[in-house]
Amino acid sequence: MNATLPDVLNQHLIDPEICIRCNTCEDTCPVDAITHDSRNYVVDASICNACMACVPPCPTGSIDNWRTVLKVQAYSVQEQFGWDELPEPKALPEVDTGSAADASAVASETSTAVGSVASAEAGTSSGAGAGAAGASAAASTVSGAVVPPWSAAHPYVNLYGPRNPVTATVAGNYRVTELGTDSDTHHIVLDFGSSPFPVLEGQSLGILLPGTDAHGRAHHARQYSIASPRDGERPGYNNVSLTVKRVLEDHQGQPVRGVASNYLCDLKKGDTVQVIGPFGTSFLMPNHPGANIIMVCTGTGSAPMRAMTERRRRERGRSQEGRLLLFFGARTQQELPYFGPLGNLPKDFIDIEFAYSRTPGKARRYVQDAMRERATDVAELLRDANTCLYVCGLKGMEQGVLEALAEISQQQGLDWASLHETLKREGRLHFETY
Repeated sequence: MNATLPDVLNQHLIDPEICIRCNTCEDTCPVDAITHDSRNYVVDASICNACMACVPPCPTGSIDNWRTVLKVQAYSVQEQFGWDELPEPKALPEVDTGSAADASAVASETSTAVGSVASAEAGTSSGAGAGAAGASAAASTVSGAVVPPWSAAHPYVNLYGPRNPVTATVAGNYRVTELGTDSDTHHIVLDFGSSPFPVLEGQSLGILLPGTDAHGRAHHARQYSIASPRDGERPGYNNVSLTVKRVLEDHQGQPVRGVASNYLCDLKKGDTVQVIGPFGTSFLMPNHPGANIIMVCTGTGSAPMRAMTERRRRERGRSQEGRLLLFFGARTQQELPYFGPLGNLPKDFIDIEFAYSRTPGKARRYVQDAMRERATDVAELLRDANTCLYVCGLKGMEQGVLEALAEISQQQGLDWASLHETLKREGRLHFETY
């Protein structure tokens, strides 16, 4: 008599040691299977359909972890919230039937469960139907591309992790907003000495903080976009720069002291920090010189835009150059990072529109307002297949930028729905919001 076969699940899990809590996976998931608390990002096994939509956008690969378990023994969301590292794989129980055929059937079912996930990732075989449908649904709901521009250089990622971080020395720490303003933003230069840390414009890194949190556990890594071009903050030196704002209040305006931002802003020249990464495989600068780049950012979201602009500045005059159009927002001019250096850039090199939302005596103006005012120029660039568009800053700006692009397209005779899908498919529209 044959025994009933156990119901096997290849459970999707997130590695809490590698995850940098960037929220990309939760934003991407088309079925809302991913959630988080103050500690971990987790996957609800009762909802996840293994569509793989969340895997390509993850900058660290922490999302691509699986454990074969019995469905009745699947790890709960609450269990995952308590993890500091992934558990060891569970041994599946043997089927007590004395029948080699039954044992073979269990092995076959387990293999099928694993294979269906692999098929979903590859987009092949009959088992991939649900995965392909889920990925397609995700593609229609995600605002930006999950692939890089065709001409982007190949990035190096995950060279260093929490168990083997690289040590960097602080080569400089400079305030880049005016004194006396509420926005205390710093430009921090980290030197890696003889340790390799190759980066591209648009990539990020993680900082491991000293000490422990309120629960006595090590702080999770904090992610920061790199503000320097691929050849370093200082050309020929193995260094990178970051743009960090000291956090002294939360989004509701309540007093709070950001652990990571204050640690970094207080660093002195000669101090050392533990770094992991680099991260990021899609929010990358196009390499072909004729590419036009539209950049939309607020506050410290200027970091990757600074990296791209500086790369172009150093390459200027060597070959054909595409246009650079920057929309940069802040509450006031005094709180705008890098305002002075930006003013020194030649107008024929980069076209800059500043937008201030809290200038006394003036109406609030946001980056999307500035985009609408430049509708003709934006539309002209959008018509060019060599144009890439990058948006970086607070999450709230994403919808406003998309609405502005839709309105500009309608006004200028462009089909935004079709153009939006083309930009995503070709890796020419990228969002990095938080």
